[in-house]
Amino acid sequence: MNPVLPDLNTNGFVSLLESAVRMLPGLEKFSRTNNISYLYTSDALDWTIFILYFGLLFILAIYGAYRLRITYLFLRYHQFRPQPKAYFDEDNLPHVTVQLPLFNEMYVVERLLAACAALDYPKDKLEIQVLDDSTDETQAIAKAAVERYAAQGLDMVYLHRTNRAGFKAGALSEGLKVAKGQFILIFDADFQPKPDCIRKMIHYFTEPRVGVVQFRWSHLNADYNLLTRVQSVMLDGHFVIEHTARHRSGGFFNFNGTAGMWRREAIVWSGGWQADTLAEDTDLSYRAQLLGWKFVYVLDEDVPAELPVDINAFKVQQRRWAKGYTQVAMKILPRLGGLNLPLHAKIETFFHLSGNLIYPLMIVFHLLHLPVLIVRYNQGLFHLMLLDVPFLLLSIFSVTSYYFISLKELYGSRWKNLLLIYLAMSIGVGISISNAKAVLEALLGIQSGFVRTPKYAIDGKTKERSWQQKKYRRTMGWLPLLEIGMTLYFVLTIAYAIHSEIWGVLPFLSIFVLGYGYVGVASLLNGLGVKKSSSLPGGHQLSPVTD
Repeated sequence: MNPVLPDLNTNGFVSLLESAVRMLPGLEKFSRTNNISYLYTSDALDWTIFILYFGLLFILAIYGAYRLRITYLFLRYHQFRPQPKAYFDEDNLPHVTVQLPLFNEMYVVERLLAACAALDYPKDKLEIQVLDDSTDETQAIAKAAVERYAAQGLDMVYLHRTNRAGFKAGALSEGLKVAKGQFILIFDADFQPKPDCIRKMIHYFTEPRVGVVQFRWSHLNADYNLLTRVQSVMLDGHFVIEHTARHRSGGFFNFNGTAGMWRREAIVWSGGWQADTLAEDTDLSYRAQLLGWKFVYVLDEDVPAELPVDINAFKVQQRRWAKGYTQVAMKILPRLGGLNLPLHAKIETFFHLSGNLIYPLMIVFHLLHLPVLIVRYNQGLFHLMLLDVPFLLLSIFSVTSYYFISLKELYGSRWKNLLLIYLAMSIGVGISISNAKAVLEALLGIQSGFVRTPKYAIDGKTKERSWQQKKYRRTMGWLPLLEIGMTLYFVLTIAYAIHSEIWGVLPFLSIFVLGYGYVGVASLLNGLGVKKSSSLPGGHQLSPVTD
């Protein structure tokens, strides 16, 4: 007897869909009983799928509950703004060294050096180190700019390494050996510090236990395109909610690699910069705080930076962060058991450092959506709400409230924020394959280099597209093919849900289609554009692929 499906219509698309659906796992039971709902007949495969699905959903809901707790802590301690314990006299301001680690940043290095040359701090108390590991034209540009500013009386020095041993951590460590300052202020190449930032940071160090002062990142080009708008939402959630909540509630948080100042003693006593992870900033942060150094986060002061404007550069950055955090988790978490820390501090540290471990679980969870729909075909809306919606709503509400409150804090209440939050959730799903790959590499001990995020000196004053013909753009690799495959998989899942009249899942499934679809197609088109531009006369050499 041939399998029979409910008759919808006889057009070619539906016939093709029905043929495909008959081939899906689990439909043998339908062909025999005309009902594959687990409520009526269940077998080992059904229970295996449900246990996996709801087990993973439960784990994701736990991390959602943790995010809700972070949001609650932000609201609870919102009014407790940090203030310096005292102020240095003008004649007794300490010596500060500004470190600027560079690697092939020809488009932004002059903007960075101009901003640092304009810092408002006594010239005899300020040193600026340009730590250049570049292998391209950046060398000549940076060296010429340093010589120009040095001739104007600034203590600006150019330090070039012929190898990238230790990558950024190695460059910072080498610079520290010859630094003059008691305090070390670090800026990445895409940042544009404000003239008064040193004066606003330095006074927190009148408290001897303070090891780090971190300022919030803001965005030079948040409105450049859809991707930069979504990135700004993601980063604002981290810098407004997470850092503020952790700092003001007495928890640990991490220096973000830039836009922050270290007490030199804190670096040295905590073991210095180490290059065994791709998140050397987070690694050193936790080692320092576990030794008792106090970190200060100043939400109300910011340092503008340039966001990646193309999807492949954004994915490179996210992969590096996901892999680096996982490496730090593997390095730090095993040490917590033997430390005399309050239980809440250990739990907070676990969730903070392990957050990226959910990416491989998310991929499995995503792939289970269609089998779950097949297994409980004809189950009905009541059972769907009873089993799924509480967990799904907890996860989604935790993300929505997290982003909405952070955007309200910075920009006020705007209804368009809800659309941006939906897009941020979708793109967060879309990059899960890329980030899962990075996490698995970390867990398996697969080493990789520090792949920088290319920047093109794009700010909020221009919509120019000349960056598309510039160096450093990345080819696509093979991951976009998987992302597009996941898009098609969820299109099929939505078609099956409609076919089976399981309407309640459609809003959730739309997030997957939009996220994987946008990331996959944008990555593919961007990669093809890079190959095309590089084949033109005078085209620039491509950055290596890390996919």
